[in-house]
Amino acid sequence: MSTVKSIKLVLPEDEVYLAGSSIVGQLVLKLRSTLVDPVVKVELVGRGYLEWNEEDNPHLDYSRSTVCRNQAVYISKAQNFHVDDGWLDSGVHTFDFHFSFPLGLPTTFTSKIGLISYFIQGTCSGREIVLAKEKRYLLLQGTFGNHGEDVKDMDPLVVEARKDAVYLCCFSRGSVILRIYLQKNIFSPGETIVFMTDISNRTCKYIRKVVFAVHCIVLYRGFNSRGEQCSLEDGSEVTRLESRTNTAPFQVMRVTSMLVLPKPLPVTSMLMRNEIMSFRYELVGTSNFPCTSSTMVGRVPIIVAIPENSSGEQSTENPCENEGDNSEGNALDDRDISEKDTETIEIKSSE
Repeated sequence: MSTVKSIKLVLPEDEVYLAGSSIVGQLVLKLRSTLVDPVVKVELVGRGYLEWNEEDNPHLDYSRSTVCRNQAVYISKAQNFHVDDGWLDSGVHTFDFHFSFPLGLPTTFTSKIGLISYFIQGTCSGREIVLAKEKRYLLLQGTFGNHGEDVKDMDPLVVEARKDAVYLCCFSRGSVILRIYLQKNIFSPGETIVFMTDISNRTCKYIRKVVFAVHCIVLYRGFNSRGEQCSLEDGSEVTRLESRTNTAPFQVMRVTSMLVLPKPLPVTSMLMRNEIMSFRYELVGTSNFPCTSSTMVGRVPIIVAIPENSSGEQSTENPCENEGDNSEGNALDDRDISEKDTETIEIKSSE
């Protein structure tokens, strides 16, 4: 029977931490009997890993795939607790710990290709044998910028998409124009995106539905077994809304819609650097062309960001630095935010 009856990490429930903030908790150790020369410690670890299969040479007559992988260690800290007299009596023992998250850490993220995860792990060992341990995964929200620079909203965006079609059944032509208006295109995780859409139906059929979604497009970077760099871009829906419009033939309808961003959410990667994952976002409006198999798509680029000075809201006063830092990998470089044109940006696409 183990000397350790139980080990427990006491942390705030469902807390989302910001990069640059602090985490404070307790390790509670319950012993059945006296433990001599114990080693009690708490570790904070953040890692990223990705893996996917791709065709080694698509021009070959036969199929041969290779595995692309990459990984990164973003943070690794440990706090060892001093035990007076070199032994712990039976009963309950409580150890307080404190860690600070560095600025520039990426957000917790999971997909079918890669993940970014953070966890706290408490262990109790005796004579180089681990007697008990507990691991708790954390939710971390990355921040924008590197020196607490405020992110200012860009100017309004107007995106227009047009689709033309010919109806052979009645020898007529038609088109649909989708125009999306955004008052700003920089949003924070958890914020509500409010936008207007003009649907111009220049066909003889009804437009029943328009689907709006925020897409997260991730660029993964890895290496194959020969050490060659490879990359893969993959996207997924972050949030989605279906609007029943029923726009009549040769009519124009304006609808106002709202989409709520989840939290935590990876921030937009502003510079193309040697990160294993880079993120960008689009607000996409999609509508099926009446009585055809064609689809009309309008895309609005948006930015997900958090000013780093907001990370101070979660930081405790007079934070003490941990001396047990093993490494702080992949700290982000300084980022220059270029000034944006003061005029409304209009993007027109035709599919």
